[in-house]
Amino acid sequence: MTDHIQITTAAGVFDALAAGSPGDPPVLLLHGFPQAAIAWEHQVAVLGHAGLHAVAVDQRGYSPAVRPIDAVDYRVDELVGDVLAVADALGWAEFDLVGHDWGAVVGWHTAAAHPERLRTLTAVSAPHPAAMAAALREDEEQQLRSQHLSLFKERTAERRLLADDAAALRRIFEWKIPPSAVAEYVGRLTEPGALTAALSWFRATRWNVLPDPVSTPTMHVWGTEDPAIGSTAALSCGKWVTGPYRFEMVEDASHWLPEETPDLVTGLLLDHLR
Repeated sequence: MTDHIQITTAAGVFDALAAGSPGDPPVLLLHGFPQAAIAWEHQVAVLGHAGLHAVAVDQRGYSPAVRPIDAVDYRVDELVGDVLAVADALGWAEFDLVGHDWGAVVGWHTAAAHPERLRTLTAVSAPHPAAMAAALREDEEQQLRSQHLSLFKERTAERRLLADDAAALRRIFEWKIPPSAVAEYVGRLTEPGALTAALSWFRATRWNVLPDPVSTPTMHVWGTEDPAIGSTAALSCGKWVTGPYRFEMVEDASHWLPEETPDLVTGLLLDHLR
């Protein structure tokens, strides 16, 4: 069972899901595009039951009270700052960090810039950004898989994604997660300004720089049928981790692992966080 909470920071009030007791070992979970904290609902509930204080936050742009207008406000250093601000508000000096998709990207940057704050990192689907950048330079297959990134930056992206009852937005999920979850995400992103805020994460990438290798003990989880992340980036990810590293390949699974294979992901997390 999870609770809906709000976390007050200098940037604004973040909405979140939580389970477990304050004082238990803390775990912060970050969602990706185009989702929300509820993508981690299963994991938060199980982690809380297992004696951890698990919190999944609706990140910048997804929490209505933290939704700046300008794309520059979504550059990665702002997103990392949100992670630390949320942790500080919760009283966490050190914590385990878990991210999926864009949440994993934020996790990699946080681990590189602030290793003293993290006990472990778990990155689901998205590899270290430097591994991804190298694959984009060298691998034609990855270039094809990443064509959507430029489309999301175009001015017409909102209109195209929301046309015909958000048909294109719904297709992103590949029919891999429950229809009720898709409906929830689409409903949130049809709120005024919400989809523009979510797309601002992509539009702000021109201000971002690649993070350094990370020394934090790290687990990377990747599905072999992920349409966005190919094997070149996934298999080379370990080159960018100088600390203990664990790679878990999930056969016949796509991009949406926390919801597509919830029990498997939760089991991997419990093992990694021990």
